[in-house]
Amino acid sequence: MNKQAIIEAVHEKLGGTKASAESAVETVIESIIGTLKKGDEVSIAGLGIFSAKMRAARQARNPRTGEMVQVPAMRVPKFRAAKAFKDAVK
Repeated sequence: MNKQAIIEAVHEKLGGTKASAESAVETVIESIIGTLKKGDEVSIAGLGIFSAKMRAARQARNPRTGEMVQVPAMRVPKFRAAKAFKDAVK
């Protein structure tokens, strides 16, 4: 399933125009991204928790050349699935 399939599912469930369904999906995604950029977390009951964590700077090896490169510290997204979500997927 991709973003377009989610928009189709929202459109079928809510009716209205396809543009309004696309707008709703876009708003949800932008809200999650914006909240993570601020350093907060997003908790959706029954689905899970989206958060951002810091990954420390490190040395890595370029697999093509074997050269060591410095990878800077960065913030990466993280998702922890809720128990209900895990149980539903089993």
